[in-house]
Amino acid sequence: MTIGWIGIGKMGSAMCLRALAAGHSVKLVEPRAENRAAAVAAGGVPVASVDDLAQQVDLIFLTLPDDAVLRTVMLDPVEGLARSVSDRHTVVEMSTVSPSISREVAAALSARGCDYLRAPISGSTATAASGSLTVLASGPRPAFDRCEAVFRSFSNRMMHVGEGDEGRYLKLVINSMVAASSALLAEALALGRAGNLSTETMMDAIMQSVVASPLLGYKKDMVVTGDFTPAFGLTQMMKDLDLVLEAANEGGAPTELFLTIRERYEAAVEAGLGQEDFFALAALRPDHGDAKR
Repeated sequence: MTIGWIGIGKMGSAMCLRALAAGHSVKLVEPRAENRAAAVAAGGVPVASVDDLAQQVDLIFLTLPDDAVLRTVMLDPVEGLARSVSDRHTVVEMSTVSPSISREVAAALSARGCDYLRAPISGSTATAASGSLTVLASGPRPAFDRCEAVFRSFSNRMMHVGEGDEGRYLKLVINSMVAASSALLAEALALGRAGNLSTETMMDAIMQSVVASPLLGYKKDMVVTGDFTPAFGLTQMMKDLDLVLEAANEGGAPTELFLTIRERYEAAVEAGLGQEDFFALAALRPDHGDAKR
């Protein structure tokens, strides 16, 4: 299958490489040469613009960093993809963005007769590279079915959860709990250190208890060694928390805990940990200014 891909960052690159390895032909738009280098080396074909891409392929995937970039790529009045698509196209947007920008994109694509699948993914660059992401999709079921072969190249779990923006909300539900896990672990570890327990002892016990989880398993070595080389950055998680708060406020859902958790992330950024993995929050000590809050 020949597909288009817009946005080849860390996650997009890992996913695109899996699609290429599965035998799909990929034409890609990525302005940064260093970002697209691995995909091009694996057989991806660079295309000059999103308009050119839409002329060459019917199925287009996007992995973009945030609402602002999505708005520019999709809705720019001169160069936006929405201007170039028609009823032969399916657009599959896989980023973590707000339901509100997703609704804007949906309206623009609907006006062109284009199918729009919201398909944010759950996982990390490591799970992308191993082909074990989870796809949380919503939109027209026939569009989901058309994408299944590509999804299978980087995902081993695919869910179709509705016809609108349900996938966006499900992604925020999951990420809110991921963000909370780091904040809760930070206070739990601080409590244990007050009782002279080592981080290693606590993490070993936690992983043998009823509160063990795949997430804590992924992050255990990082927490024990203190090497927080980012798989997903702390400031990135703050961005996702802002999306959670926006969606909760729009829908009239409670936000008290979300606000408290975001304050802990703010404190970590102020302590100089913004570029570390978001689980650096779980190892904050008194010298970082937040461990005894």
